[in-house]
Amino acid sequence: MVHERADGYFAPATPRVLAHRGFALSAPENTLLAFEHALGLGVDHIETDVHASRDGIAIIAHDPGLDRVAHRRGRIAQHTAAELARVDLGAGQGFASLPDALAAFPTARFNIDLKSADAVGPTIDAIRQLRAEHRVLLTSFSERRRAAALRLLPEVATSVSGPRFARALLAARAGAMPAVRAALRGVHAVQIPERALGIETTAPPLLRAFHAAGVEVHVWTVNAPATMRRLLDRGVDGLITDRADLALEIVNGR
Repeated sequence: MVHERADGYFAPATPRVLAHRGFALSAPENTLLAFEHALGLGVDHIETDVHASRDGIAIIAHDPGLDRVAHRRGRIAQHTAAELARVDLGAGQGFASLPDALAAFPTARFNIDLKSADAVGPTIDAIRQLRAEHRVLLTSFSERRRAAALRLLPEVATSVSGPRFARALLAARAGAMPAVRAALRGVHAVQIPERALGIETTAPPLLRAFHAAGVEVHVWTVNAPATMRRLLDRGVDGLITDRADLALEIVNGR
């Protein structure tokens, strides 16, 4: 890889298994229990998401609202962190804060998707508070949010935003390597679906172009064993998956 980066996040050997919202087959998603179960399987990396509470704490949650996971009205931003911790998500779990998660699992690598602009500052505060700069990766579909986080914490690992990946993908398809490198400058990974803009993102020529630009390629959300094997055979560096159990079995068996 050509970019300088937080080596702690990328220290374990590839291919990587990133547990999508923890291991939600046996615990409510994005909870401390889901993370505990994922790490208990043997994963090193947890994929998760953050919003901000009313009192400015980074809260681990994918959705801005409470309805899907808690079956009640309201939004994360309308409640304090203490109130959110008391929301019943099942299995004795409430919404966890990012500081709590980083403290509870001090050796885990966290892949953190910044879901809202107001989560950027609290997320940076949590990472600094727990001295976790070396074991986190920050990302967002929004380039504005991703760039804002990197201005505050330039030493942290990061993956590409949606707009920058679109540029990189189209440039790679055209064989324009200078444009690919420009689109991925300062980025350490592309974390992507199997298809985007009607293009198979891991087609071998495209995968070679991304690797030549010095980034890892992680694909989401991959749950079928046959797809995992196909992507690994192509040379992807990471699988973001709800089935960390199956992915680990395949990776460890190679």
